[in-house]
Amino acid sequence: MLCSIYKSPKKPGSYLYVPIRDDFSAVPDALLSHFGKPELLMMFNLAGNKPLHNADKAEVCKKLEAQGFYLQVPKQDDGLFNSLSEIK
Repeated sequence: MLCSIYKSPKKPGSYLYVPIRDDFSAVPDALLSHFGKPELLMMFNLAGNKPLHNADKAEVCKKLEAQGFYLQVPKQDDGLFNSLSEIK
């Protein structure tokens, strides 16, 4: 499974994964407003052998299929993104 990874200009260390490049239709507006305009970081093959940094590939795949996006936040998040990442 190929996905697109975007970094946040507002929240350093926060990354948004979507299955289709530039398609944020599944991402809640509230999350996008706090995330800022997503900046494309890279395309990534989740089925490949290369590991993700600070994210579990199986969990990313599961979230992409279930909700259409995956939000990776820094370990010391302020709590806001943790609550927004579960919005459907």
